[in-house]
Amino acid sequence: MATYYYGRKILENKGWVFTSAVVDGRRGMTTVFSDIPVQICQFHQMKTVTKYLTRRPETVAGQELRAIMLGLPRNNKKEFEKLLKGWYLKWKSFVNEKTYITDTRYWHYTHKNVRSAYMSLERNLAYLFTYQKYPELHIPNTTNSIDGFFSHLKSRVSIHRGLRKDRRYKLIQEILGGED
Repeated sequence: MATYYYGRKILENKGWVFTSAVVDGRRGMTTVFSDIPVQICQFHQMKTVTKYLTRRPETVAGQELRAIMLGLPRNNKKEFEKLLKGWYLKWKSFVNEKTYITDTRYWHYTHKNVRSAYMSLERNLAYLFTYQKYPELHIPNTTNSIDGFFSHLKSRVSIHRGLRKDRRYKLIQEILGGED
């Protein structure tokens, strides 16, 4: 996280002013920008949930949670929160079910992936609809535009395969038109 704090300070020292931030969901990113509105990328959130549930969840609980998650871009916070809470009330015992390891006092959650998908949505809920809370800031709900820019940058740099790290850094600076 220190790298992100450092990067922000460098940009601010160069005159950048941050009015909001759209982050990909890495833990701690919301603390780097705790003084401004933070939006977690809805696409990255959907990818995280899909990582846990897969595209074809085996359990009914997983299928229902995936359906709720797929509606994320079309919902508002109040409606999404209601759907998520309703899902949890219905599946609470399933999500919290424990499997005890024989002859030990240790246990693990039986449906770890469904639980992890739900917990990710629950933990990030406060940051998934920031763009709706501050319409005057025109905050995007995804990082797609910056991801596209970085993709373009990577393709331009990859043409020059085998560059040493310091020369690659200079090339990126030249492409960005920046100095130091």
